[in-house]
Amino acid sequence: MHNTGTDGAAARRPDGIDDLFLSLEHELAVFLRRARASSGEMAREVHPDLEPSAYGLLVRLADAGEQRATELACYFGVGKATISRQLRALDDLGLVAREKDPADGRAVLVRLTDEGLARFTRVRSARRDRYARRLAAWDRGEIAELARLLHRLNDEQEQEAEQEPQPGQDRGPDAAED
Repeated sequence: MHNTGTDGAAARRPDGIDDLFLSLEHELAVFLRRARASSGEMAREVHPDLEPSAYGLLVRLADAGEQRATELACYFGVGKATISRQLRALDDLGLVAREKDPADGRAVLVRLTDEGLARFTRVRSARRDRYARRLAAWDRGEIAELARLLHRLNDEQEQEAEQEPQPGQDRGPDAAED
């Protein structure tokens, strides 16, 4: 019988790897692979020429409202050049607009256009409907538990990422000299 680890004893393979964590790693890998594929499909539903990697920018702008490119780069943990390229593509597709920041005329704010918001909202709604259909047989308590556990995992990963120095970031007075 496969040990799920719920009895307190972790099953280990001869190489010392915990079977429970191998199972978790496998399930997360499958989930992430499917999520990437789904993200690509959703990007194409928004616009046939939209890169899957740029779909996340639409999500962020829809959820957080207008942002500076530097804020978006920081949020996604990518360089300004990557964000600039993706924003230029979104702008060319008519999905975002860039305007001078009234608080700082040197900076530019990025926002979804009405067309971008309408296309994104339609696709997001269809995605939510798909999730509802997939989970229709689940008990609401199971859905709540899955959401709670994913939130915990995401929160812990975010806290860990915040503690790691970013490229070019001052690592503090105790950091070793390079």
